[in-house]
Amino acid sequence: MSEFQEPNVQSSTGTPRWVGLAIAALGAVSLLGLGVGWSALNQSKSVEQAAQASKQQNDALGQRLAKSEELNQQLQSDLRVVTDKLNVTQEELLGARKQSKAATAAYDKKLSGLQSDVSSKLATKANTEDVNKLNGDVTNVKNDLDETKGKLERATGDMGVMSGLIARNHDDLEELKRRGDRNYFEFTLQRSKSLQRVGPVQMTLNKTDQKKSKYTLTVLADDKSIEKKDKTSGEPVQFYIKGTTHMSPYEIVVFDVGKNQVSGYLSTPKSAGATSATNAPAQ
Repeated sequence: MSEFQEPNVQSSTGTPRWVGLAIAALGAVSLLGLGVGWSALNQSKSVEQAAQASKQQNDALGQRLAKSEELNQQLQSDLRVVTDKLNVTQEELLGARKQSKAATAAYDKKLSGLQSDVSSKLATKANTEDVNKLNGDVTNVKNDLDETKGKLERATGDMGVMSGLIARNHDDLEELKRRGDRNYFEFTLQRSKSLQRVGPVQMTLNKTDQKKSKYTLTVLADDKSIEKKDKTSGEPVQFYIKGTTHMSPYEIVVFDVGKNQVSGYLSTPKSAGATSATNAPAQ
């Protein structure tokens, strides 16, 4: 046997080398497939979650739309109700206006007929009772006038001229004013040295005697001073002024004598109005 022997190469009974390579390749592919599958699975889950989220959003939007539609229908229903009520109100208002016009026309017609009826009855019906009542009223008025006239007396003035009717108080004076026969100027004079305007003249009260109802006063007219001394209440105190001598005299009648004042009136002829105003002295 040779000293140098070739080694004995034993043939292996395992799988060939290419099979190992194939298995390794398959393992790599498997690992790659597992990675891809895992990634696909994660992506699928993400898509599914996104789809669920989208579905939830769509459901919420659908609910909002449903509520909006329901609210819209309710508003439309309320609007129809209000419109119907307004229409009814307008119809009622028009009806009320028509009824008011009709009632007014009927009332005017009835009032016109009543006025015509009353006028007719007043014009045609004058029974004995009405006539007697009217006569009674006329008689009463006449009696009142006669009674008033009886209170108004005439007297001879301090100048010997018959006076007109004399008033004894304020009420009598008002009656004389209503008659309008003369001009009347009521006054109340206080004891003073100052002159007081009374109608077309000026006067001053000099003295009073309340117990005897006497007084003394001075009249200033036409720049002329006329003293009327110790005159009695109710007595016509007469005087003339320039341009009136052809007329009835001016008259002063005092119907109340106090401690320091007198009350009464001045009367002048109607025809002396213009002359009095022209000749009246200034204060």
